[in-house]
Amino acid sequence: MKQISRIGMDTSKYIFVLHGVDAAEQVVLRKKLSRKQVLEFFAKLPPTVIGMEACGASQYWARELRKLGHEVKLMAPQLVKPYVTRNKNDWRDAEGLCEAMSRPSMRFVPVKSAEQQAALMLTGVRDGLIARRTQLTNTIRGHAAEYGLIAPKGLDKIEPLLAQIAQDETLPAMARELFTVLGREYERLEGELQEIEVRLMAWHRSDALGRRLAQLPSVGPIIATMLVMKTPDPGAFRSGRHFAAWLGLTPKDHSTAGKTRLGKITRAGDEDLRRLLVIGATAVIQQARRGRGRHSHWLLALIKRKPPKLAAVALANKVARIAWKLMVTGETYDATRINAAAVVAA
Repeated sequence: MKQISRIGMDTSKYIFVLHGVDAAEQVVLRKKLSRKQVLEFFAKLPPTVIGMEACGASQYWARELRKLGHEVKLMAPQLVKPYVTRNKNDWRDAEGLCEAMSRPSMRFVPVKSAEQQAALMLTGVRDGLIARRTQLTNTIRGHAAEYGLIAPKGLDKIEPLLAQIAQDETLPAMARELFTVLGREYERLEGELQEIEVRLMAWHRSDALGRRLAQLPSVGPIIATMLVMKTPDPGAFRSGRHFAAWLGLTPKDHSTAGKTRLGKITRAGDEDLRRLLVIGATAVIQQARRGRGRHSHWLLALIKRKPPKLAAVALANKVARIAWKLMVTGETYDATRINAAAVVAA
């Protein structure tokens, strides 16, 4: 076999398809492996460059292949798709991966360590618990409404509602028993959620970068932790705008014939991080509109001329750019610099 220059590997749960080329771009490897054969095959292979889609379990395979001395490059599926020829199958997917990874303009996904992956689970588990808690509280409110029991909005009103139900002897015994079951489930979810948040806050306090990012307006411990976890290599982005574009906070560009047409934000990239940044920006704008707190001249002028939702996205974009700058340079956020720059410009 000739010296392999790079290998594209199409992955799945049990079947892995390889497509390798040499330095002259000639195909020298076309092979199908089972899951058990993957590490055994690459252990016998000289160190080479392997390209895979950044999909489920790709981080695991990237770490395992790196241990064997190979260089692994992960690519977003949407960036690989243009290089897959017609009549899609596993072989053409592997070929497309092999071609895509050779492009100088290709952007790669950083490989996370096992510790980073574990830390990232904290946010995922927290989101899942919050979703289940919301579903459970809506269930409790819905069943209670069928008996004419209505509680005000807010999570702090659920326990008083359950206590009221337990003491209401006009309700059928079976209904009260079932509300007790729902109450125990709600209490269990609350306890697990508090435990996860304690671990998340401990992780945040132990991370110097996260503490610096938390100084940004609209960025708290949760968003700061997510920024650190989800961008292990901020230097992979050429500028703050590229980082904001990766988060989907820049407008769609559909320009032609010298005419610039910008649309809504792309919503590409990490949905959770983008959502949190916009929610944080919305909270800041609500405070600014009520005249609370000290805000930059730029933000106050933006609120006057733009609707709140557009202003929230614009602020989230600006915060993302500043966060990228802090992550790359190691600087500390200085709120006075924004207003000072505006005064100098005036």
